[in-house]
Amino acid sequence: MAEATLVAAAPAPDATRDNVLIFPKGVSLALTSDTLVVKDRSRAKQHRKKLCGVAVGSYPTEFSIPLYNVLWAEINGAGHLVIDYAVTVSKKYLRVTKISYVLGELPPDVVNTWISTLLSQAYGTAQRNKRAKVLVNPHAGPGGADKTWEHEVKPLFEAARMSLDVVRTKFSGEAVGICEKLDIDAYDVVIPCSGDGLPYECINGLGKRSDARKALRQVAVAHIPCGSGNAMSCNLNGTHRPSFAALAIVKGVRTPMDLMSVTQGDRRMLSFLSQSVGIIAECDLGTENLRWLGAARFNVGLIQRIFSKKVYPCDISMKVEIPEKADIKAHYRRERTECDHTTRREKDAVREASLAGDSTSSDADSGEGLPPLRFGTVNDKVPDDWETASYDKLGNFYCGNMAWMAPDANFFTAACPNDGLMDVVFNDGDISAAKYLELLASVESGRLFDNPHVSYRKVAAYRFTPRNQKDGYISIDGEHVPFEPFQVEVHQGLGTVLSKSGKYEAAGPSGWEKAGI
Repeated sequence: MAEATLVAAAPAPDATRDNVLIFPKGVSLALTSDTLVVKDRSRAKQHRKKLCGVAVGSYPTEFSIPLYNVLWAEINGAGHLVIDYAVTVSKKYLRVTKISYVLGELPPDVVNTWISTLLSQAYGTAQRNKRAKVLVNPHAGPGGADKTWEHEVKPLFEAARMSLDVVRTKFSGEAVGICEKLDIDAYDVVIPCSGDGLPYECINGLGKRSDARKALRQVAVAHIPCGSGNAMSCNLNGTHRPSFAALAIVKGVRTPMDLMSVTQGDRRMLSFLSQSVGIIAECDLGTENLRWLGAARFNVGLIQRIFSKKVYPCDISMKVEIPEKADIKAHYRRERTECDHTTRREKDAVREASLAGDSTSSDADSGEGLPPLRFGTVNDKVPDDWETASYDKLGNFYCGNMAWMAPDANFFTAACPNDGLMDVVFNDGDISAAKYLELLASVESGRLFDNPHVSYRKVAAYRFTPRNQKDGYISIDGEHVPFEPFQVEVHQGLGTVLSKSGKYEAAGPSGWEKAGI
């Protein structure tokens, strides 16, 4: 993420009066396409390069602020132009700072025009002054979310002039009720400060409403990472650092995102992230006692279980849409290069509505509950066009809607936010410990997709049925559910999130740029 840095020679500003403000004593503020160039010798001294804490080199006469880091600008009551922006303190932290100049003889209307240009370039298509419902889970992950909110996140949101309504959650499931009863016309975004558990609750709370489809489209869900996995933030904000995530949310663009319906018994729930059975589920749910380790608890759990060679007999039925890895790469390339992920794709809404005999207009269905299930529930007969197979030695089954499941764990490199498909990976459990370690290393390097021991498919729905095992772990977005058969189907673009760039921040499978060409 960019930071305010000194520049030896800034790019020449656009030669228009609206882009440059000139103050006395040789001070000027100039806008380029992506930076604010501040020519001010006294302030530039503060941005002098340092080596081991000691300033080195000549004194700069100017410094630049990336427009991405600009939070707000205005003329205050004292007649000063004040610009708030985020500056990088370290690889882990951003802090808010500001510059201020007396207008003097500069006409306020000229300065206001310049401010309008600055904010327009700084925010682009992102909404300014977002109205946020903030939910802070003080017990998330290793703890400390309350302190993180107060010291790292809140200052950036306030500097960006966001409207904040803050609630500190007291018990598990509280966010479900909050979002179920939320005044959706009063907020633009719900922001959990937590691990991935609170976003799961927020999405399911919105999904319980009688106007679920309208609520899920109208209110975006964003994420400040304060937990162990922090997958939502990694994918949408490109970071698991809270202050950097806060800046990404300030500048975040509304992005439709697929959601998944999970049915188990008589229950229906929404999933935004993943479902897992096998070693991954056990490493997640079986290490709850190690939450104090943060993300490292997953690695500890993996090492403990790799050498056991435990297998999970099961039957898996899938509605496979893209079975081959080469075709999946080609699909990913089309999604990345030809699709606008900030636009909701109505074709899926039309298809679902026509299957249910409903109107296809967005106005007609906006007040309705969740979309109808196209493939029934886990209690219905498996559709005839699904592929069914029995696995006696399954080691891991993992279905994902996002790429990163945790920092440095890019399990689903071909995942797309709004393609109407889920990514499924699975592997045998009787492979050698050395092969398992090789497989896990390929996750960190982002090359799991090409590992020959891993099957990777794009599916629209599936059913998982455990066999010959009474107890075990099934994880839905990191939440523990009964060890029973379950069925999942995807709803294209049902949810709305704030993303840094309108797509997931993961790199994609290797060689996707040339796939299908």
